[in-house]
Amino acid sequence: MTDGITSTDGITMTNAVIECILSRSAAKYYDAAATLSDDQIGELVRIGTTAPTSFHLQNWRFIAVRTAEAKARLHPIAWHQPAITEAAVTFIVCGQLADSSVIPARLAPLVEAGIMPAKMVPDWEIPARDLYMAYPQRQRDEAVRSGTFGAAAMIYAAVSLGLGSTPMIGFDAEAVAREFALAADEVPVMLLSVGAVRSGNAPQKPRRPVADVLEFA
Repeated sequence: MTDGITSTDGITMTNAVIECILSRSAAKYYDAAATLSDDQIGELVRIGTTAPTSFHLQNWRFIAVRTAEAKARLHPIAWHQPAITEAAVTFIVCGQLADSSVIPARLAPLVEAGIMPAKMVPDWEIPARDLYMAYPQRQRDEAVRSGTFGAAAMIYAAVSLGLGSTPMIGFDAEAVAREFALAADEVPVMLLSVGAVRSGNAPQKPRRPVADVLEFA
């Protein structure tokens, strides 16, 4: 346990999760010689996929761009951002359009484990169908939400593992979808570079005062 972080109201917080969140900043400079193993990359995705999704849809996919050849394909369609080539891996975070028909399969492990009665599955599937089936914008919104939740979990997992990360929206979405063969129901939500950082990275940027962004109702 560290000594903690003192907040603006003088309270010292020693919770490791809170410290991780407060200390995070987007990495700018990576050690291009450092790599991550397949197991390390898989662990980041495993942690990311513990994030919440609507109706347990788990409507996401992660493409780990880690080889020199794949980075060379991504680099020009991601506006030549240095993190693409310098970080150990860049994830293409894909959200999948919300589709209620997958819910029985997603819930099957819970039913098999005795956590959820089988008769409850329609109680999840039917409301999800009503919410999404006739509403394409809601389907896409849910894809973006799910991908963002997963990416956020990976960002903080990276911090806890001593790694830096850089979320990016600067890329040609259509080109990324084409170059990396995204399915018709997949939305490239963001790119997330992760790797070992080198000197020169900035600390957490100042944030707007809580009074400016919080309203009590």
